[in-house]
Amino acid sequence: MDTPMTPVPIQPMRVDVDDAFANGGMRGILPPASGEPKEAVTTKTAEQLLHATTLFRKLAGEDLAKLARHARVATYQRGDVIFEEGADSDFFCTIAQGRVKIYKSTPVGKDVILEIFGPGDPLGAVAAYEGRPFPASAAALEETVCVMIPRQAFFTELEAHPTLARGLLFGLTHRLIELTNRLAELSGTRVEPRVARAMLKLADQSGRPDRGGLFIPVALSRQDLADLAGTTIETCIRIMSRWGKQQIVRTEPDGFVVLNRGTLEELAEL
Repeated sequence: MDTPMTPVPIQPMRVDVDDAFANGGMRGILPPASGEPKEAVTTKTAEQLLHATTLFRKLAGEDLAKLARHARVATYQRGDVIFEEGADSDFFCTIAQGRVKIYKSTPVGKDVILEIFGPGDPLGAVAAYEGRPFPASAAALEETVCVMIPRQAFFTELEAHPTLARGLLFGLTHRLIELTNRLAELSGTRVEPRVARAMLKLADQSGRPDRGGLFIPVALSRQDLADLAGTTIETCIRIMSRWGKQQIVRTEPDGFVVLNRGTLEELAEL
């Protein structure tokens, strides 16, 4: 039986990612944007970060330690691309901290945000599971910490732990249903209800009572919000301006405050 390794504190992201790139062990990881290196936003080890996620927390300590030995921890700043559509899915990625948008570019160059994921969510899991290129791109919406596990190491653990496989299958099925509903929504409804539903989903995922309403600590730009609703930035600006005047949703520098959820829910049903 292997002796569990003592967890090693996480180093700043640029060291881990650049080493992974140089060694060819995790193709598909993109280097961070140019600029000065930043310290990692967490001092937790890869093992501790994995243990905090729903998918991995039930693994025995020794098994978790084995998996963590192969893992790399990467910190991305807002706007950094984690992987691009068409890149090799040679790693299984889980968000430990922060939020990430999954998006596709249309033939005319417009981005459409398919989903926004947060702590504990896997990224590109279907592609990694099937060994196919990533079907969409992923970028950080805020400072984000991801744990990257090489595909082969992940599937070794998957084969040894049926409960892990069941958890992954359940998650992938749920994501497929959500994506199907999302595509139908983007193609068949008016713009304002789409924006309202997007805001309600963010409220359900991240909202907390604060600032005189339900505060959503997700600092989306107007372009991000337009991409999420599948509309133009001009239309999004008009809707958010009107909602602000009508005291439905107030925009703040670090997020949004839902002031009248009832009206927002009515708009979502139009």
